[in-house]
Order: sequence, then C-alpha cells, then structure tokens
Amino acid sequence: MPKNSDLEQKAFEIIMRSGEKGILQSDLWREINATSREGSRISIRLENKGLIYRKPEISRGRWTYRLYPKRQMVSVDSIIDCPCIPCEESLRCGAGGRFSPNDCEKLTQWILMEDQP
Repeated sequence: MPKNSDLEQKAFEIIMRSGEKGILQSDLWREINATSREGSRISIRLENKGLIYRKPEISRGRWTYRLYPKRQMVSVDSIIDCPCIPCEESLRCGAGGRFSPNDCEKLTQWILMEDQP
C-alpha cells in the first residue's frame, strides 16, 4: 500500500497537470486509486500547504470541490522568443549597469507584444 506522502505527491502532480481547468476532487480520488476519505484528506493537506485551492462545485447532483494548482507549470515556450537569449550584451546586462533590462527597447517591445491577444 502506498504511503500518504506518495499519494499526496501523485495527487499534486495530477492537479498541476490539470492547469487552469482544475480537476474534480472525486475524479482525483479515482485517478490515484484512493477512497473518498483519503482523497479529501490529501486535498485538504495540499491546500493547507498552500499548493492548491479548492472551489465548491455541484457535479452530478452532489457537492464536491474542484482543485486548482496555485502555480502553473512553467514552459520554455513562454520565453523562447525573448530577445535577451541571443543578445550580445546579455553578459553585461543588469539593473543599474550600462545595459539594463529596465532600459532595453527590444525587451520592452517583446513584453508589449506578449500582452496582445
């Protein structure tokens, strides 16, 4: 039988993969092969640790919780086009220096383009 910490880790990984849509607590129990009692306790522990948050929801006529990760998984795709990566001045760049991210026109333009739909 798996230890509670193993189930907790597995549950957290599943919740992280669920992303912004979250996962129903009842679906999580089934996925980690736990009882509803174990699943409930695991989700409460993860919430108390500040790793997830729970929102009450009615599913199939019963109250349950939808579990969401507090942080989203990081992907390299989010920075792949950042102008800092190929920049010739990246080794000398820093706050207060001759080259600074605070004053970089290329970086500013890239950030503004990222915010556009």
